[in-house]
Amino acid sequence: MEILDSERMAKAKRAFTTRRIPAERMRMLLSPPAEPKAGDLVLARIEALGHHKSVELPSGRKAALAATDEIVLTYGNRYAPDQFEAIVPPDLGPCHMVAAGGVASRATAWHDKTIFPTAILPLGLVTDSCGRVLNVADFAVAPQPARLTPPAIVIYGTSMNSGKTTTAASLVRGLAKAGFAVGAAKVTGTGAGNDLWSMMDAGACTALDFTDAGFATTYLAPIDALVEGAQHLLHSLVAAGAEIAVLEVADGLFQPETAALAKSPEFQKLTRGVLFAAGDAMGAVAGCERLRELGYEVLGLSGLLTRSPLACREAGAANAPVYGVEELTDPATAASIVAGILNPRLMLIAGGA
Repeated sequence: MEILDSERMAKAKRAFTTRRIPAERMRMLLSPPAEPKAGDLVLARIEALGHHKSVELPSGRKAALAATDEIVLTYGNRYAPDQFEAIVPPDLGPCHMVAAGGVASRATAWHDKTIFPTAILPLGLVTDSCGRVLNVADFAVAPQPARLTPPAIVIYGTSMNSGKTTTAASLVRGLAKAGFAVGAAKVTGTGAGNDLWSMMDAGACTALDFTDAGFATTYLAPIDALVEGAQHLLHSLVAAGAEIAVLEVADGLFQPETAALAKSPEFQKLTRGVLFAAGDAMGAVAGCERLRELGYEVLGLSGLLTRSPLACREAGAANAPVYGVEELTDPATAASIVAGILNPRLMLIAGGA
């Protein structure tokens, strides 16, 4: 066990995934051999730059990386069809940084348009002064009492980069302009700040993500734990004053955790309606059919397909209205999308805005 002096830790570049853990708790280094777990903090050295040449700091700033830099990351599994699949290794041997938000893992496959992952050498697990390994799960937001949850609109999509975050942020903006106190949360994914900042910039009264629920990433996490995390986030949004919520689910309906969440009766209980983001008309139609089979009310379609008038026309086969960014950010349209799932009191609040 090695003591981590404050000067060394001040120079190390801390990643976004570690943001909830106070720097003063990072006191010692558990050197190899050790068996890392998802969520454990690790101090690592950059060995060779690859796909990721910068790391997102807790502030959101992207800090450039160079060989021999020391960085503080979080171990986690990753599922990203456009980038990497990666698994937490069984030891502290050489591995990779597989996400800009700061995820240490061992890449097993990657998209052919993605170059090799950035190589890192773990130096040890970061512990507190008592030698306990620091894990993001131990620093989740404090549990809030279960209250009457607000109506929640869930954003699903066909795939990574289908336009889910743009859809979610646009709806948040439109509802906020309509006078609603909107809470937003991303309930699954890989730790990074971009989506969180998008929700905040759109006017959410409060915004959270799965890292606030104690996950660095959600790939291979137990479904019961993800449902509990989503409930936890929704209760936290209520405690912060949200009267309506927008929840984004990462990746596409075929991604294992997304598919399991979509089928979960407990997760469906949180959901009053769905907007589905798709890249093309065929995906939009198939996604709507699948969600309706599962019992969801599809409020409309959005996503990348809205950039093409012809794709929007073809998506008419889904029998759902299509909303682009302009429509979602319009307060009257946004209010009309959720009108059927709100109680009269909230509609009066919105109408008086």
